[in-house]
Amino acid sequence: MLNRLKLVAKQLLAIVWVRRLYEGTLRIALEVLAANRLLSLVYSVLSIPSFNREQFAVLRGRRDYYRNLGKARATRTELRRNVHRLEKGMLMQPRRPVFALDYLIETIEFYERATDQHAECAGDIGELTWAYGVLGNYFAIVDAANPVVANAKARYEATRAQFNPDDSGKVPYRRADGAQSSASYEDLLSLAQRRRSVRWFQQRPVPRELVDQALLVGRQSPSACNRLPYEFRIFDDPEMVKQVASIPFGAAGYGHQVPTIAVVVGRLNHYFSPRDRHVIYVDSALAAMPFMLALETLGLASSVINWPDFEPLEAKMQKALNLDYDERVIMLIAIGYPDPEGLVAYSEKKSLDVIRRWNDLGR
Repeated sequence: MLNRLKLVAKQLLAIVWVRRLYEGTLRIALEVLAANRLLSLVYSVLSIPSFNREQFAVLRGRRDYYRNLGKARATRTELRRNVHRLEKGMLMQPRRPVFALDYLIETIEFYERATDQHAECAGDIGELTWAYGVLGNYFAIVDAANPVVANAKARYEATRAQFNPDDSGKVPYRRADGAQSSASYEDLLSLAQRRRSVRWFQQRPVPRELVDQALLVGRQSPSACNRLPYEFRIFDDPEMVKQVASIPFGAAGYGHQVPTIAVVVGRLNHYFSPRDRHVIYVDSALAAMPFMLALETLGLASSVINWPDFEPLEAKMQKALNLDYDERVIMLIAIGYPDPEGLVAYSEKKSLDVIRRWNDLGR
């Protein structure tokens, strides 16, 4: 027995020394390779297996962005982007007599294509109605004598044969005329403090209508050029939940009793430029937080399941969900009625002095 304990102790000591040797070597390499951008190219070459999936996803997304331009689709990211750009021009103070000339014809082309294909594709009527209203409002406020504006307006009016909704009120409005909220700061702080990552749930089904209600809150989050480049893949079939929850590391030990799980998927085919490759993560996270807060108000609890960029798991999830390469998993969210006896982590947050600086340029 004593000899066995000695052997175990030697093995543990060897593991410690191996770890120290690895960390020491790694630190030396990082000090050298992180010294400047030129040296970092060496690391870029050596780390191709780690980052190739992301690079391929960005390239695939850009390709599919252009491929999709001529296709009938439920939602049109290029139209959403340009219509939102028009809205921002309308908000300017002072507003110019004519603006958006550099992309106005392009916007009309996008809109014409959408209205032409409207009959053959059950697209997002709200999206098309919004575009109709904003374009109509634009032509009502700019100088119609401008030849570019006049041409675009004539083409816009010609589309009414294909699409001419009664509701055209989806246009910029005064902040003072917007919906009022009775929620106080104390209400919001209390809700944020109440929400905790819950990992133990009652074994009862989650009503789909409650998830949809929470998603109505989540989609109100800001999104770059109003693209909303994400999908919430919701699973409540027990076998499917078990399959999906078994993939991420973060659900180990409790994934077997999760009633419903959401996979938040970012879609890189909403972008034509690699400069926007990170927007799917920002916009998805912005939508996920109010979604989870809304779940809390409906009596449900949730927990974000971390999704590291790890090739074997990426491939496994891609196969399980039949994802294209430009569809990136952002996070998973476990959803259910909380077990009243289940424990939650206290999770002390950092103090404001640590996370907040005023007028500090970091010099």
